[in-house]
Amino acid sequence: MSAKIIDGKQIAADIREELKTTVAGLKEKGIVPGLGVILVGADPASQSYVTAKERACENIGIYSDDNRLSAETSQEELLALVDKMNNDPKINGILVQLPLPKQIDEATVLLAIDPEKDVDGFHPMNVGKMMVGEDTFLPCTPHGIVQMLARSGVETSGAHVVVIGRSNIVGKPVANMLLQKKEGANATVTLCHTRTKDVGHFTRQADIIIAASGWPNTVTADMVKEGAVVIDVGVNRVDDPSRERGYRLVGDVDFDAVKEKASMITPVPGGVGPMTITMLLYNTVESAKRANGMD
Repeated sequence: MSAKIIDGKQIAADIREELKTTVAGLKEKGIVPGLGVILVGADPASQSYVTAKERACENIGIYSDDNRLSAETSQEELLALVDKMNNDPKINGILVQLPLPKQIDEATVLLAIDPEKDVDGFHPMNVGKMMVGEDTFLPCTPHGIVQMLARSGVETSGAHVVVIGRSNIVGKPVANMLLQKKEGANATVTLCHTRTKDVGHFTRQADIIIAASGWPNTVTADMVKEGAVVIDVGVNRVDDPSRERGYRLVGDVDFDAVKEKASMITPVPGGVGPMTITMLLYNTVESAKRANGMD
């Protein structure tokens, strides 16, 4: 029997409806959550992503301050804009879209963002708080994954989770979040990466597999035990002459084969992707509540 599909679009839509209600309540108290967005350059993928964030803000009633800068923008100019947003009470969250042009050091820019407005959850102070289990802004994609598991009724306590990929954006934080001593976590976590010998040895023991390697078909059917839950974070372009655009999007998992063994699985697209922007909105609303002493 094929796996149940974990519908990220629907889960994201449910959370956005909850946020819409929360934002409406805040507005009744004179509070309008605000997100400051900075895009440097004209990378098509980044432009598309930022546009989607702008629409999402409008949909739930968040104020969006959008700043699209030329690719020639200097680091000093960008830091000045970040500083302005740090001191703007209308802005509760600051998002600097990555990647940045070569002349700008990403680490310097991320450090310049006020940790209280770091709704991406990338500032080292917030990463440190996450590591020790303190309340903080959680990185959006990992937080989205944890929400998907919880809202799909997947039991993580005592489960063996295998994460494939050790990026600072997905792999490391989701592994850390799932091993915390708290509800929706309490898992035994194995983290695999490019130097892991025989990844399949570990994935065949997993109750939950989170694939974030960035390569198509990293996880094949022979690597998955019957009844496992499979979360596919990857978004990869593969050539497909039958499509008008000449390619199609696939994840890191061999979906068609693995869905015949898994109990639950996320599709690509329509799985983890919609959750990332949704959790950015969540963090922005939480930041507005904290700034007004409501947390």
